[in-house]
Amino acid sequence: MAVMTYLEAGKLALAEEMRRDPLVWAVGEDLGRGGVFGQYKGLAEEFGHDRISDAPISESCIMGAAVGAAMMGTRPVVEMRFSDFALCAVDELVNQAAKARYMFGGQTRVPLVVREPIGIWRSSAAQHSQSLEAWYAHIPGLVVVVPSTPADNRALLKAAIRCDDPVVYMEHKNLWGLEGEVPDSDAGVGEVAELGKARVLREGADVTIVSWSAAVHSALAAAGSLAGRGLEAEVVDLRTLWPWDRETVMASVRKTGRLLVVQESVSVAGFGAEVAASVAETLHAALKAPVRRLGAPRIPISYAPPLEDRVRVTEEMIVAAAQEMAAVAA
Repeated sequence: MAVMTYLEAGKLALAEEMRRDPLVWAVGEDLGRGGVFGQYKGLAEEFGHDRISDAPISESCIMGAAVGAAMMGTRPVVEMRFSDFALCAVDELVNQAAKARYMFGGQTRVPLVVREPIGIWRSSAAQHSQSLEAWYAHIPGLVVVVPSTPADNRALLKAAIRCDDPVVYMEHKNLWGLEGEVPDSDAGVGEVAELGKARVLREGADVTIVSWSAAVHSALAAAGSLAGRGLEAEVVDLRTLWPWDRETVMASVRKTGRLLVVQESVSVAGFGAEVAASVAETLHAALKAPVRRLGAPRIPISYAPPLEDRVRVTEEMIVAAAQEMAAVAA
């Protein structure tokens, strides 16, 4: 085990995959100087500017070039800086990359990774703070990955780079400095995760809390608080939203009889609704309380910290919702 930050784990994963496969390369704005958050620092010195490629400020051009390069056999890693900026390139991603394998009858694939940092991050305001994962989960042909820990940021990014389909890889900006243990494989090149597999981070028998990305840490903190109040919560980190691990979620809810879905993004039409509806449809007879969701209200994220805090899903909110659910069957 090594201890490293979420940012360092992602950088290590990219470097390991570039060393392993000469067809892997990265393209985006500011990569030559290390990326806007420093997540590419030192890579241009090792791999050169042909493989750590600086691009002009044109997200649509970056994405279009990368889609073509992927269809011709390379494995581009596209840096969009912020998920908000990636909307300038959504046509190339959604109408081209996501559909190419289907429209060409399987004769081509698009092994492309699009890194889109998401989430609320120190007064970044409405155009730099969105979590748009549900948009991409809605699109057939796209894989959607949302790592919550340094270990997962290494293992899942490696898996995303090796995937033969386009992957929208959404790292939370507020997690860059998070430290954690990151395991090595026997070969010393790191674990490669299996896409579509959730992880049970804490076991419990009273309520299932399903979450992803940074909200996982609020869920874990809430589970600790609930345990001190006599309520044992099981915390499930989805890790990928498409494909998502229905089996793990269903097994947990069969055990607890209660489901609380926690997301940072806007609750309206969020991915939490997919999880909630699937559980309600499949396990309605086994539920001890109605399924609950927690997410942000449908308003832009403010620059002002007090207003920004009003849209956050907090540990206290999760604790209160879980207690209310437990009281239904009491």
